[in-house]
Amino acid sequence: MRNFILLFAFVALFYCAQSSNPLLRRFETPFNVPPFDEIEESHFMPAYKTAIAEHQKEIKSIVANPETPDFENTLAALDSSGLLLDRVDNIFNNLNSAHTNDKMQDIAKKSAPMLSKHRDEIILNQQLFERIKHVYQQRHELDLNEEENMLLQETYKEFVRNGANLNDAQKDSLKKMNEELSLLSIQFGENVLAATNAFERVIEDESNLAGLPAGVVEAAEEAAEERGHSGKWVFTLHKPSLIPFLQYAKNRALREELFKAYVNRCEKGSDYDNTDIVSRMASLRVQRARLLGYSTHADFVLEENMARNPENVYDLLQQLWDQALPVAKMERRQFQNMIEQEGSDFSLQPWDWWYYAEKVKKARYDLDETNLRPYFQLENVIDGAFMVANKLWGIVLEERNDLPVYHPDVRTFEVKEADGSHIGILYVDYFPRPSKRGGAWMSAYREQWKKNGQMVSPVICNVGNFSKPTAENPSLLSVDEVLTLFHEFGHALHGLLSDCTFRSLSGTSVALDFVELPSQIMENWATDPTVMKMYAKHYQSGVPIPDDLIEKIKKSNHFNQGFVTVELLAASFLDMDWHTISDVQPLEPQSFEEKSMQKIGLIPEIVVRYKSPYFRHIFSGGYSAGYYSYTWAAVLDADAFETFKQNGIFDQETAQRFRRHILSAGGTVEPMTLYKRFKGAEPSIRALLERKGFTKTL
Repeated sequence: MRNFILLFAFVALFYCAQSSNPLLRRFETPFNVPPFDEIEESHFMPAYKTAIAEHQKEIKSIVANPETPDFENTLAALDSSGLLLDRVDNIFNNLNSAHTNDKMQDIAKKSAPMLSKHRDEIILNQQLFERIKHVYQQRHELDLNEEENMLLQETYKEFVRNGANLNDAQKDSLKKMNEELSLLSIQFGENVLAATNAFERVIEDESNLAGLPAGVVEAAEEAAEERGHSGKWVFTLHKPSLIPFLQYAKNRALREELFKAYVNRCEKGSDYDNTDIVSRMASLRVQRARLLGYSTHADFVLEENMARNPENVYDLLQQLWDQALPVAKMERRQFQNMIEQEGSDFSLQPWDWWYYAEKVKKARYDLDETNLRPYFQLENVIDGAFMVANKLWGIVLEERNDLPVYHPDVRTFEVKEADGSHIGILYVDYFPRPSKRGGAWMSAYREQWKKNGQMVSPVICNVGNFSKPTAENPSLLSVDEVLTLFHEFGHALHGLLSDCTFRSLSGTSVALDFVELPSQIMENWATDPTVMKMYAKHYQSGVPIPDDLIEKIKKSNHFNQGFVTVELLAASFLDMDWHTISDVQPLEPQSFEEKSMQKIGLIPEIVVRYKSPYFRHIFSGGYSAGYYSYTWAAVLDADAFETFKQNGIFDQETAQRFRRHILSAGGTVEPMTLYKRFKGAEPSIRALLERKGFTKTL
C-alpha cells in the first residue's frame, strides 16, 4: 500500500511538472533547490490550492485503504503525504519572513485560514484517527524499531492533543479558534515589522553624533542617503543601528528617544497597536486549552517538552533569578557611581544602561567594542563557524554561485562530508532590510528524510540582521553578532546533519526546550581563545586577534551578566505568566505586564527584553509558553560543553557522540535519553552558574 501511495504522489508531481507554475513543477535546479528566479507572488495562491487538493487526495487514499491498518499503510503513509504542500508552504513562509511585501502579506492572510482548515480536517478526521488508534493499540505486538515506535506514539498523541477525541460541536469550536489564532498571529508579526520600519531619527546637527564610532556614523550617513536625506544621518530601530547608538551616543536625550521608540512599539493607541491582539490571543489559547482538557495553555504546551509542566519551568527561572538579580543590582550601583563621578546628578535609567556598561567595561578591562569589531569581519566569522564544524565532524562547506537566490544579499553553500559526499545546501542572508523581519533564525526549505531508504537531502537557511558593510569598511560584527551567527549555524547543523527516516521526526523536530541545545553550544566555540586565534583576524592587516585582547575578553566574560540574565529571564516569566492564566476574560496587556514584573521584582533600570506588544516569539513565532527554552537549553549546553573541555574541544570521540545522539537523531528518541546517551548523565545547572559567574553568590 505504501508503494501505491508513493506512486500516487509521484504521478501527482509528474502532472505538476507540466504546469506553468514553477512551484508545481519539478525543480530543474542543482540539488532541486527552489527556482527563486522564476517564482512570483502570483504563483503562491494557485500552488497552495493545488497542493492542498493533492494532500486531501492522499489522505482519502489512506482512509479508504481496505487493508487492516498497520504501521506502513497508515503511519508511514501519513508521514510521507503532503510533500507538495510542504514545499509550497516552506518557500512561502521563508520568503514572507526574509523578503516580504504587501502582496506577500496579503497572501499570508488569505492562505492562513485555508491552511488552518486543511490541517484541522486532517487532525480531526475520525476515520483516519481510528486507523492510527488501531495501530497504537496493537503497538506492543508490533516489531517496530525505536524511530518507528516514536513516530507511532507522537502521531497518536498529536491527534489526541489536537482534538481527535472531541465531539462534533467541540471540533467546530476548535476549528474556529485555530483559524482566528492563525490570522491574529500573522497580523501581530506584520504590525511589529511595520512599526519597526516606520521609525527613523534624522540627525542634522553633527554635534549630536558625539561619542559614536566612525563606522556607526558612516552607516548612518549611508542610511540617510538611501532614505532621501542626503548630507544627514539616520538611525532606526533595527539592532545594528539602535544598539551602537545606545552604547556610545553622548546625547542622553537622543538615547532616551530611540530607546523609548523601541520599547513602545505597537503599544495601545499607536499606529500598529498590538494590544488587543495580545489580549485576544491569550484568551483564545486558554479557551482552546480547556477545550482540549488542560488547565492552561502552558500545561498543554509543556506536556510535550522536557520541562513537562509550568512548575518545573518556574522553579528553574526562579533559581536563576535569585542568582542574577543581586548581580544586576550590583551593576546598577557601579553605573550610578560612574554617573556621579562624572559630576552628573541624574539617576540611571534604562536608556543609560548600555552606555554606562560600555564605559565601565572600558575603564575596568580596557576593553572597547570598537577595538574588537575589526577582528570580526563577517566573512572571517563565517569561515570560523565553518572551520569549527570541519574540525569537529570533518564536514566542508563550499560556496556555490550557480544556485538561484531571492535577494542579492543571499549566499549559498554546498555542505559535504569529508569524503566529498553531498549532505545538503545552506543559504545565508545576513543583512537587515525593510522587507525582512527583525532578529535571526534558521529554517528549512526542505527537511531531511529517507524516501524508500534513499536520503532526501536538506535545504536549510540562516537569516540574520547584522551590521552591513559601508563604502569604507566591510561588515564588522559585534561580539553579540558573532555569537548569534554561531548560534544560528548550530541550528543549521541540526537540520543539515539529521539522519532520520521520517520527516515529522527529522532535524529540528524536537522538544522546544531541547532544540536550542545544538545552537547554544556552538556559541562556546565562538569565543574560545584557541578558536578565535584561527578566525578572528584584523580586516586590514590579516593579523590574528592578539593574546592581550583575548585575555581582556576572557576577564570580562562575567561583566554585565546580571543585566543579560535578568532581561532574558524577565521575558521568560512574562511568557509563562501570559500562558498560565486560566481566566478566559480579556486582560489589559500593559497592566498585566506591570504586575508580572512587579511580582518578580524587576528593577526599573532594566526593561523586559520583549514587551508584550512586540514579543514576536510568543505571539507570532511558535515559542508561546516556550521562551524559557533558551534558559533550559543553556543548562544543557553549558553542561555538555564541559564534556568537550574535559576531553578537548575538538575531541573526535566526543564530537561523534554529539553528532550521533544530538545532531543526527532529531526527535526519534526522548530528548533526555538522547542527552544521557551523549553525556552519560543528566545535566547539572552548576556549569551554567559558573559560566555566568554566579557561583560566588551561592
